[in-house]
Amino acid sequence: METDDVLEDAPTADAAARVRVRVREVIADAGVSQREFARRVVMDPSKLSRSLSGTRRFTAAELARIADEGRVDAGWLLGIRPREEVRAPAAGVEGGRPLQIVRETVRLIAEHGFHAVRVADIARACATSSAAIHYHFPGRAELLEAAVRWCMDEDTSRRAARLAEADDAAAELRQLIALQTPRTAQQRRQWAVWLDLWAEAARSTAVGRLHSEYYRQWRETVADVLRRGVGQGVFRAEVDPQAAALTLTALIDGLATHVLSVSGPSSADAADAMHAALTTHVTHTILAQ
Repeated sequence: METDDVLEDAPTADAAARVRVRVREVIADAGVSQREFARRVVMDPSKLSRSLSGTRRFTAAELARIADEGRVDAGWLLGIRPREEVRAPAAGVEGGRPLQIVRETVRLIAEHGFHAVRVADIARACATSSAAIHYHFPGRAELLEAAVRWCMDEDTSRRAARLAEADDAAAELRQLIALQTPRTAQQRRQWAVWLDLWAEAARSTAVGRLHSEYYRQWRETVADVLRRGVGQGVFRAEVDPQAAALTLTALIDGLATHVLSVSGPSSADAADAMHAALTTHVTHTILAQ
């Protein structure tokens, strides 16, 4: 078990078990799936699952976010006070305070770069105090991890919605290319965060794991689309799904980096050129003739 995963001052296994029971109660009262609740408290779903099963203990920051989302007293979660409903600190904030913090962190990272963003900047953007930020996310590393995970979840959700609209694998691949072409402000913002992620992944084991997991999921999505396309006859029979997915990913990353280096009106032209280059690559190497 990782030492930074363990909640300090949790004296007994019985106390930890009671914490798990209370967290399950909060999730049940929220009326959402365990995965959705994990998203709301900006927590890795696998960590939530392991914590609830007893193979890992909740950190203090995680319990703070759970209490905030569930509108319950954190002392009750820890078993040191009777349960009482409390006014959530983030009342009126869409998605709750933790998600607001993460969204503003993503925006500031995209605009200024992770290492230029201070906790005070995030607090100012959220109209709260630095202490409130640390209450939910004790350090910058945890904030970066939460911001990256939120971007991953948002990207995965958009990807699933777009693929569901497609009629066949060829249309699915076109949708994936459109999603990865940074045309809108939101797409450019997310790509800017990815650029910071690449640099940070070389220094941080935790972020490196997230980086690897995201690209594994992305390449598997592309490879699955390519397999379906071969089976449907819309892609060439000789296409190697894994190799083609890797090549397409490399092209997207390189071209997107160029698009983000262009600002002003020319950025739209750069995005058009990126989309045209990717479409040409797919036409000449993947689509059935």
